[in-house]
Amino acid sequence: MEEDRKEKAKNEVVEWIKSIALAVVVAILIKTFIFNTTYVLGSSMYPTLFEKDRLFTNKVTLYFSEPNVGDIVVLKAPDNPNKDYIKRVIGLPGDTVEIIDGKVYLNGEVLDEYYLEEGAYTHTYDESKWVVPEDYVFVLGDNRGEGASKDSRYFGCIPISSIKGKANFRYFPFDSRFGVLK
Repeated sequence: MEEDRKEKAKNEVVEWIKSIALAVVVAILIKTFIFNTTYVLGSSMYPTLFEKDRLFTNKVTLYFSEPNVGDIVVLKAPDNPNKDYIKRVIGLPGDTVEIIDGKVYLNGEVLDEYYLEEGAYTHTYDESKWVVPEDYVFVLGDNRGEGASKDSRYFGCIPISSIKGKANFRYFPFDSRFGVLK
């Protein structure tokens, strides 16, 4: 009788360990291949994203399609491998991006940047025209003030392979900005 109770308790412990191990493996797989969470540091994506916003990033879509113009992406920082940046895709492979008098032109047409603050002026640094190479994208922060965002104006086009996910949902704070990102 005592042995049966001990055996039953042992089996129950083994089942708990198996369940916990399975849950950990599933969580790691989801975080590695499906989605991740991230938080915003700094103001480079203002007014779309604020400091300390928390976001879900979708990795699955990158397995089936490349990013599109307007997507908000999380990418490995080209100037610091231990850091990630959050930026908006502006140009795709083969596109010409040009900044003239504070306006962004994509393939000769003024880009409709509804997400910027009214009257925003896009500053340039050393260059003002880029042709996006194959397997690269051109990215900008939504905050276009001088020095407000380290982006493709600063480090050039970035490899699509450096994109870690598309940020598509703000889950914190729970206010009027909660929800799908645009």
